[in-house]
Amino acid sequence: MAKHPVPKQKKPKNKSKTRYGSFKTSVLKRLTNSVNLSICPDCKSKHLAHTVCQECGKYRGRQVTDKQKEIEKITKIKA
Repeated sequence: MAKHPVPKQKKPKNKSKTRYGSFKTSVLKRLTNSVNLSICPDCKSKHLAHTVCQECGKYRGRQVTDKQKEIEKITKIKA
């Protein structure tokens, strides 16, 4: 049976904490760079790139979703 690798000395807790800390900061940097927020030219609110603006319902200058119609759907109940 093969022997398993065993550390020669005990590692201090600070060593593992710094390793985890550097990993955490690299992950946070990668996540913040992956989310691309763009500013809507009409309402000046931030939204995800290549998606419809949630505030005004426009995408690349043209109206895609009608926000007034959505508000009417929510407020009016047809019996």
